[in-house]
Amino acid sequence: MAAWSTLLRSASRNFAKTRLLTPAFIVQNAAIHPTQLRVMSHNMVITPTRWQWDKTKDLIHFYFMVMAIPLGIITFCANVFVGPATLTEIPEGYEPKYWEYYKNPIQRFLARYFYNNPQKEYEKGMAYVYNEQEVIKVRKLEHKISELMQKRLDYQYNYFLPYNTFPTREFREIVKRDTDDMA
Repeated sequence: MAAWSTLLRSASRNFAKTRLLTPAFIVQNAAIHPTQLRVMSHNMVITPTRWQWDKTKDLIHFYFMVMAIPLGIITFCANVFVGPATLTEIPEGYEPKYWEYYKNPIQRFLARYFYNNPQKEYEKGMAYVYNEQEVIKVRKLEHKISELMQKRLDYQYNYFLPYNTFPTREFREIVKRDTDDMA
């Protein structure tokens, strides 16, 4: 690297010396700048920077290649060396695992190590449906109770003592007093 930069530096010096010392150049520039002998190769046009765009492109290409190359190699090896699954007879007494039903080896790998068992997902869905049905039943019952209370001009206090609003000692005293009155 040092050799190339030395060669370029010496070549540019030789070019500048030969160009600056030509009589035509000196005559042209003597009238404008008599003491200054400076050469500009072309007019400089000021343009907006492209640094951010170039940096973004570089990073996109870099991270794409960081993922694309390894995934491409893994996909190639899985399809060439392992290959797709084939249907065969299930041996007597053997129950296949859920990931063994996928044809592609990459899908089998993902299903085995990253995704949940479909049976487990089904059970979770059914538990959610069951809980929602229970909530619907409780809300219907609450609605029916409030309708009956309005219809009979009744209210809840006579029939229900909310125990969670009192501290435990006070609640015991109230219950004890009520049971003593009944006896």
